[in-house]
Amino acid sequence: MATVTYDKATRIYSGTTRPAVNALDLEIGDGEFLVLVGPSGCGKSTSLRMLAGLEDVDSGRILIDGRDVSHLPPKARDIAMVFQNYALYPHMTVYDNMAFALKLRKVPKSEIDRRVKEAAAMLQLEEYLNRKPKALSGGQRQRVAMGRAIVREPQVFLMDEPLSNLDAKLRVQTRSQIATLQARLGITTVYVTHDQVEAMTMGHRVAVLLDGELQQVDTPRALYDRPANVFVAGFIGSPAMNIKTVALTDDGAQLGSLLVKLTREQVAAAGTGDNRQVSVGFRPEDIDVVSASEGGLPLVVELVEDLGSDANVYGHANINGVEERFVVRTTGRNLPHMGETIYIRPKPGHYHVFHAGTGKRLD
Repeated sequence: MATVTYDKATRIYSGTTRPAVNALDLEIGDGEFLVLVGPSGCGKSTSLRMLAGLEDVDSGRILIDGRDVSHLPPKARDIAMVFQNYALYPHMTVYDNMAFALKLRKVPKSEIDRRVKEAAAMLQLEEYLNRKPKALSGGQRQRVAMGRAIVREPQVFLMDEPLSNLDAKLRVQTRSQIATLQARLGITTVYVTHDQVEAMTMGHRVAVLLDGELQQVDTPRALYDRPANVFVAGFIGSPAMNIKTVALTDDGAQLGSLLVKLTREQVAAAGTGDNRQVSVGFRPEDIDVVSASEGGLPLVVELVEDLGSDANVYGHANINGVEERFVVRTTGRNLPHMGETIYIRPKPGHYHVFHAGTGKRLD
């Protein structure tokens, strides 16, 4: 087990001026499961590959357990990586795939046999040890790739979107197995995914990246409850947060006919001058459907996703002459119909406020 430190680590590909990863500062604790998440092209896989030694570090450093590994080859870093496509040898059995790295290290046969069989038992692969990868399902191949990493007993596990090739049901099942396995082994793990649901359900902490820049790193609950900026607020959560940039008054944010009351500190921090604006965000579950007489914002329903116990209602509302989209989470009973007008109102105190220019959270 080990700590991992990105110390202003930067990667710039030739022919480009913008860094793929820009001065990344990140501390990962001993035994921690950290998830790197963000949209395609944000630098998460590049960050992982820099740690693995598969990409150069152009400036800054990467340390494993306090040792600078920035310029060491991958084999000298004591890491094990699980790839998106599993990268199994098709001509080898499951046993030989899992044992291969140990054979290269000239580990004694008895020790190889012990480690492979222990990992196979852990991953419920005992009955498949003599099969070749083509005779396995996607989920089984993924477990073999995990087993191959486990037998090496590395300081750090690196996982690059290992579940992306699995179907939805198997992905849910396998992510719980990975999280349980990591907790049992206690090995520091860096996990890359573009799926924010995966990130929220698996990581001890989650690091959100955008355009090579670290936006926020915190626990899943803290990211959800206190996003640091507009991007994190919109990225974390499904369906996404409703974020609207509206006129700012001395009392708060003017959301159509509704006034969202803000503190004096928030109003002051949002800016001064003419045509002041502020961005306010509401989670879908933090918006109530009310009667017309209660003075809500009229919303024309465009789509209803009936999920059984609850539902997501999508629609548009007119705010200062502009059609703004909203999504509201409601109970699965008495659902509105497409084209119907309902009335919505944010719950008092259940909103997020951001600077209209910088996008930073205002508290």
